[in-house]
Amino acid sequence: MTGLEIDYLCDRPALIPELARAHVAAFGALLPEWTVAQAEDELRSHVRRRAIPTTWVAMDGNRWQGSVSLLRNDHDDIRQYSPWLASLYVCPQARSGGVGRALVARCVEEAAALGVPRLYLYCTEALTDYYRALGWRIHDRLLLGPLWVTVMATEPAPP
Repeated sequence: MTGLEIDYLCDRPALIPELARAHVAAFGALLPEWTVAQAEDELRSHVRRRAIPTTWVAMDGNRWQGSVSLLRNDHDDIRQYSPWLASLYVCPQARSGGVGRALVARCVEEAAALGVPRLYLYCTEALTDYYRALGWRIHDRLLLGPLWVTVMATEPAPP
């Protein structure tokens, strides 16, 4: 992870098409009607820093290694919780190298700076131990589309 920088996606808009394709491939099972064009439109709307919504990309030189978003709503069926750490994605070649951990930490840090009292994410059961190790706790379990997911929460520490 030497040389890893986490930048705002709005500072690297040329990455949007590739990132949108990766997101649809990774998360499309939860949103079967979601298209790459819709994913691109959503990412293009993340145009501000220190705001919701926004997206960060982990960069190793000129290569992106992963991304994470901070969203007001992450799925129409779970609007009772907000805001969300969403769409954590790490490129296969960068997995197990701390990229995901760094992206989660950045999102939580930025949420704290925005005064967010509680931040949520949802994941499959297989990932709950990963997030627990990062300080998240189980908040709820629910059926989301075709999958049972675990909603997890953390309270970002104020800066």
